[in-house]
Amino acid sequence: MSSKNKFRMIGIMSGTSLDGVDLCYAEFWKDRQKQWRYYMPYTSSHDWNEEWKQRLNTAEHLSAFEYIKLDRDLGKKLGQLAKCFIDEHQLKVDYVCSHGHTIFHQTEIGITSQIGGGPEIAAASQHNVINDFRVADVALGGQGAPLVPIGDRLLFNEYHYRLNLGGIGNISYEVDNETIAFDTCPANMPLNVYMRSIGKEYDDKGGMARRGNVQKNIFDALNKLDFYSSFGAKSLGKEWVEEHYLPILNQIDRLEDRLATSIEHTAYQVNQVIQNANNLSKIHFGKPKLLITGGGAYNDYLIDRIRSYCTTVEVVLPSEKIITHKEALLFAFLGCLRLNRENNCLKSVTAASQDNCGGVIHHIFVNQEQDLNKEKDQLIDTQEMPSFNKIIGCGG
Repeated sequence: MSSKNKFRMIGIMSGTSLDGVDLCYAEFWKDRQKQWRYYMPYTSSHDWNEEWKQRLNTAEHLSAFEYIKLDRDLGKKLGQLAKCFIDEHQLKVDYVCSHGHTIFHQTEIGITSQIGGGPEIAAASQHNVINDFRVADVALGGQGAPLVPIGDRLLFNEYHYRLNLGGIGNISYEVDNETIAFDTCPANMPLNVYMRSIGKEYDDKGGMARRGNVQKNIFDALNKLDFYSSFGAKSLGKEWVEEHYLPILNQIDRLEDRLATSIEHTAYQVNQVIQNANNLSKIHFGKPKLLITGGGAYNDYLIDRIRSYCTTVEVVLPSEKIITHKEALLFAFLGCLRLNRENNCLKSVTAASQDNCGGVIHHIFVNQEQDLNKEKDQLIDTQEMPSFNKIIGCGG
């Protein structure tokens, strides 16, 4: 392990559903059994204004020059948010870890791009930065996604299944001590697209969808998409949703029916994944637990439909802090693993040629690193600290 007793990290997550930016401050350490523990006392969320939504939503159509400008501007914006967050809570921070905002993700041709320039984040936040977590895995032939399963395995292993319902849903679990994870299906992204068409950001608690009727022919057509017949490592991007998913849903005239049918599809596909995993896992002790996080956890109708389908598992909704900020937490943890020179991306998840340690380090404040190292002897002996991820991380 690093000479430092604990890592003090900022995590920043901007999701494809354009619902805003989540930040967290978290500390990570290893206990006497060399197991990772965490403590997440501070979190923050920020909505995108209309200008930023427009810029991010149309970024794939920009010229190369305008794309670089957007990368620069978003880096400055994320860095400013990080600095305000750090100053507000008077935090001592080792690194800012940013996922960035995904614009292109076409791993079949070896391309993934998350904007939000690391040097700009560092300059604006006045802290060293780790970003670009996906590109190394894609260069090794992997999907570059999902990235959070290593954090799920090391920090949330009390749950058999960990499902995140963001713009795209993704799930992770273990079979024979090997982590399996992949994108399940579109989740919030199509719902938000339709709600924005009527001037709303989202369907509050799924109220409009609940009033809709599932269109069986469209539901069946969605389930026949080629993505669902492939197994192993796989991931989805905005381009796939726009090209393959939305054109099918758009055949439905009534908005409420589009929402209801999309939610029914999401719940059905989650259950398909769990049933297949149950058969592989051969769990013989009690009812497996399914942890659900991400914005979709606030959609009561979606959760009701998942519970209706997924009768073989216990559906668990954690604290609001974990629901909203788990991905920001896990990207902070990916940065922690990067600094500790531990693999943070698993070939069993992404189908890369090997496990790897992704993340580009922008180490532009050398004096800051020296000052932080001087403090290490003053830090609490973290091996004596309680398991905060049991007390605070999962309980709010």
